[in-house]
Amino acid sequence: MRRVVITGMGPVSNIGIGLADFTEALRLGKSGTGPIRSFDPTGFPHTLAGEVPGFRPEDLLTRIDPAEWGRSSQFAAAAARLAVADAGVDPADARTAIAVGTTNGELAPLVDMIEEWHTGVPGPPDPRAAAQIPGSRLGLAVAHELGVSGETTVLGTACSAGNYALGYVYDLISMGEADLGVAGGADSVTRFTHAGFHRLGAVAEEACRPFDRDRDGMLTAEGGVALVLEPLEAARERGATIYAEVLGYGMTCDAIHPTAPDADSIARCTRVAHERAGVRPEQVDYICAHGTGTRTNDVVESTAMRAVFGDSPPPTSSIKSMMGHTMGAASGFGAIASALSIAEGFLPPTINHRALDPEIPGIDPVPNQSRPATVRVAQNNGFAFGGNNAIVLLGSVA
Repeated sequence: MRRVVITGMGPVSNIGIGLADFTEALRLGKSGTGPIRSFDPTGFPHTLAGEVPGFRPEDLLTRIDPAEWGRSSQFAAAAARLAVADAGVDPADARTAIAVGTTNGELAPLVDMIEEWHTGVPGPPDPRAAAQIPGSRLGLAVAHELGVSGETTVLGTACSAGNYALGYVYDLISMGEADLGVAGGADSVTRFTHAGFHRLGAVAEEACRPFDRDRDGMLTAEGGVALVLEPLEAARERGATIYAEVLGYGMTCDAIHPTAPDADSIARCTRVAHERAGVRPEQVDYICAHGTGTRTNDVVESTAMRAVFGDSPPPTSSIKSMMGHTMGAASGFGAIASALSIAEGFLPPTINHRALDPEIPGIDPVPNQSRPATVRVAQNNGFAFGGNNAIVLLGSVA
């Protein structure tokens, strides 16, 4: 089993495009949410989301034509381009595997098509728009952009899909099935997604406040994220910057409720991740929480963490307070935040925090301001509808 490290990171997010801007935004606790612009939100009582207004795919993509691909595919490919540039590698020169996680796939063109049928005269769809709909296009966009012909996978395990992708590529490299990997996730803000979470009563009115006594929900968001993985020995041989080592991961599927998380299953997922990574609970210095800001999620997640770590878990912050919930990209962004906590020595904050909920005692959410810290092991949580739980452990490389 080869040791696997992260040598490139490419965030395309509402708080920053590119690693430098993203890192600065995490340090400063920048908010990337605001009024919805991508569709007319008239009629919705809550009209905020985390869109990426400065995204210009033509400025980032070098091979594929943005006009031929949907927005989520553009996010995925642009993030991958940034990640390989950061790593200083050409994936076309190696046995490269690609895995992209998503919740909604390429939903935006499908929503546009249905709206046209609803408001106009039903008829044949626009062929170009119809060609953009398959969810597999996210992985294909990355492969075409990078000139890669190896294994390409799209994982639709919803809001934990980024961690699933990271774990899958880690397995391929550690077992020698691939020599380089690009793992990440992508999703776009759409009327359908916003409406779905609104009908669940899960959308916040003003801000996402994870672990706060007054929290009232999450905010839908979008973006693309990619991480480059390679064997430790190869990274050292070429003098690469190593952000963190992927120590291992754990997965569980509780399959108890279609939307509500289960504390026992999440605790079991955490213990599996620790065992596979060779990590004891007391060695974990930071937890990048799933932290959606809903009443249920934060109580269940904190209950699970206390079951594993005791009454005082490690500092546990949620970057969704800044970005909103980026769906299939969420735990990919969490992986970058976790790697940065190790490489740059700081804990990202949970912004919008006013008062800790007494139902979740012992949780330190790193309120409002980032904090200098020595992080040797970071835990990245990702949970999803349907009970899909995935936790990845990252560590410093001595």
